[in-house]
Amino acid sequence: MSELDRVPPSTGPQGGVSPRSGVASSERAAFGLPGVPFFVAWLVLLALAILSFAFERVALGAVLAVIVAFTVGGFYIVQPNQSKVLTLFGRYVGTERRNGVYWTNPLTVRKTVSLRIRNFNSERLKVNDASGNPIEIAAVIVWRVVDTARAVFDVEDYAGFVAIQAETALRHLASQYPYDDYSEGGMSLRGNADEVSEALRRELGVRLQHAGVDILEARLSHLAYSPEIAGAMLQRQQASAIIAARSQIVQGAVGMVEMALRELSDQNIVQLDEERKAQMVSNLLVVLTSERGTQPVVNAGSLY
Repeated sequence: MSELDRVPPSTGPQGGVSPRSGVASSERAAFGLPGVPFFVAWLVLLALAILSFAFERVALGAVLAVIVAFTVGGFYIVQPNQSKVLTLFGRYVGTERRNGVYWTNPLTVRKTVSLRIRNFNSERLKVNDASGNPIEIAAVIVWRVVDTARAVFDVEDYAGFVAIQAETALRHLASQYPYDDYSEGGMSLRGNADEVSEALRRELGVRLQHAGVDILEARLSHLAYSPEIAGAMLQRQQASAIIAARSQIVQGAVGMVEMALRELSDQNIVQLDEERKAQMVSNLLVVLTSERGTQPVVNAGSLY
């Protein structure tokens, strides 16, 4: 746990973060009037200003012109899946998420923050897994901004923050699991893709909550041994596969031999002593477990 996680931020009287801590409060709704009715009123003021100058009412026309020029700066448009973060004289006053045209204090500064879902494809990283083997790993992160105040004020660049924290979390994840698990019941990067992806998503969620970012999905997009050990590890995987296959073949052959001896005994087809049973078992195992086809030998004489 980092120092930032252990030290709780100082809170103000409204339950948010105190301004002295240097961290902005959580997102809240901004003040905004519907833009269409206010635009109609603005057009009326503009017409009155023009008529005042036309009828030589210069003083009235000048006042109306100043009002028109001042209020026009308060109009702004919010596109779908976008938001406007408003600040007034360096103070955060709210976020407008509603789509459409609105009017607010013309002195506010408005910053556009996208709320759309984004993809981040990390670069291929060369790290060591839990067994110390060098591997190459990369991930695809699907994220979006859910708290515009934190995204704008708590970090310098929230998109760059996501990229750096994704790389850090991916390196940490790779060091927690082996590339492949050769024992029963263990977790591995290759064998437990869903569990590993969920662990990566949870870790990124914790790391990026300070930036107001929500992780929707995190999955490994590339996983391989480093070139210098890829050949040796491939031979190891092939050997493990051969051993597993041969073990299953032997288990099946033993079962078939047992079934053959039981059927011969139950149906009284032939009575074999222990020596002949052992010879029959040996012959059947050779036939059933051999990698190549065997040539039968017909015994025309006595069994003994």
